[in-house]
Amino acid sequence: MNFAMSLGAVQAWHRLAPPDETDGGAAGKPQRLPDPALWDDLPFKVELWNANKGSVELVLAVTASSSIGYAAYHAATREFPDRYIVLRHNDAVLARWNSPAH
Repeated sequence: MNFAMSLGAVQAWHRLAPPDETDGGAAGKPQRLPDPALWDDLPFKVELWNANKGSVELVLAVTASSSIGYAAYHAATREFPDRYIVLRHNDAVLARWNSPAH
């Protein structure tokens, strides 16, 4: 995973946020993104791979908690049932979802 891919994942999430957020931020205005270098220290990652399974298309979740990581992985398998999804702990693969063969 590289910096640009991590930043792209956060920017995609930010664009999908509702414009009427009540978290104190200005509605519809870009907020300052956290430092992506901090994400590399978090051990659990959920990755969405491209269609030919050649590279990671998007990192869907990054967390320090195994239970949150697995919950994000489970949600990703339901949200993207036709895609290849991987749950990692550092470099180890904990779970894989291979899209069903048709």
